[in-house]
Amino acid sequence: MDTPPFRAERKRTPAEQGNELGFAARTEAWTSQERVNYNQTSAMLTVWKKTEELAHLNEVSSVPLQQTLRHSQTAFTNFFAKWARYPHFKSRRKSRKSAEYTTSGFRFRDGKLTLAKMPEPLDIVWSRPLPEQAKPSTVTVSQDAAGRWFVSMLCDDPSVTPLGAKGNAVGIDVGLDHLLTLSTGEKVTNPRHERKDRVRLAKAMRNLAKKTRGSANRNKARLEVARIHARIADRRRDGLHKLTTRLVRENQTLVIEDLTVRTMVRNRTLSRAISDAAWSQFRSMLEYKAAWYGREVIAVDRWFPSSRLCSACGTVQDRIPLSVRTWTCGCGTTHDRDVNAAKNLLAAGRAVAACGAGVRPQRSTPGGQSAMKQEVSRREP
Repeated sequence: MDTPPFRAERKRTPAEQGNELGFAARTEAWTSQERVNYNQTSAMLTVWKKTEELAHLNEVSSVPLQQTLRHSQTAFTNFFAKWARYPHFKSRRKSRKSAEYTTSGFRFRDGKLTLAKMPEPLDIVWSRPLPEQAKPSTVTVSQDAAGRWFVSMLCDDPSVTPLGAKGNAVGIDVGLDHLLTLSTGEKVTNPRHERKDRVRLAKAMRNLAKKTRGSANRNKARLEVARIHARIADRRRDGLHKLTTRLVRENQTLVIEDLTVRTMVRNRTLSRAISDAAWSQFRSMLEYKAAWYGREVIAVDRWFPSSRLCSACGTVQDRIPLSVRTWTCGCGTTHDRDVNAAKNLLAAGRAVAACGAGVRPQRSTPGGQSAMKQEVSRREP
């Protein structure tokens, strides 16, 4: 049987259809050197609902449709202000389906959530209880690639308040052999979630590659691959949440290195391991939790030679290959590479906190050869 000349795409939601129509109208106006704002697209939506082809848009609440138009308005505003590129759609097959409801589009009473145009409340298994007397302002219903449905509710949490001040400060060096190395000497094991499911994932992807495009069996195989990816991502996120919460609760100041992960993953040898370590996600969690609880996160310049700088005497080594995990300085101090880097990051972060200056890479050894040359030149007649 020949492969059908089409590629299966998931069915569009009404919110996506409304957004596509509004986007098409804006793009057509842009090619004519005109601009269409939110009020105009909202009026167009009312007209589109009255047509026979788009009458099905009346079956859902108008709130998610209006929200997609508002998001589109924000995207075009950023484009016209030259803050972003021209808006574009995400992949239908890969993106997360979602619908956003504001207060007029849902009812939340006695722990039960009812969306507009729904006869009964949603059957929800809560991941955690909502704060007492919480009043959600926005509800987002979404479905991930694995077919799982989620409801996220935006509300104020009075329990999130700044913690008591602490005098502790810690330097954090990220890595692959160990996920984190702290300036205290503690090393956090890298769980390598993707590696644990690599065999299962490879088998599922081979099975997916054998299926005919557009067939029901291919869709089942795609869901199996998505479920494995979701399992990996869930375990990784859960571990990072627990780790970052502990670090923020135990320390007042946290010093990290400002790494360009987007550039580092171009290394084909290490890209898979770097992506699995999720350094960017770790930093994001650390920063927003520090903002919640009144902590401070300091990012040190990525060119700061934290691994080559002796934390005892300040001497900078010329070059230390990644394979060298322990080295001895000329002063006689033997360093663990990662612990030494974490100590140097902590010292640099304290300098930033004290002086308010940025941390720049040290180009020469204090009191070393360059300093001696400067001293000689000053003494020459």
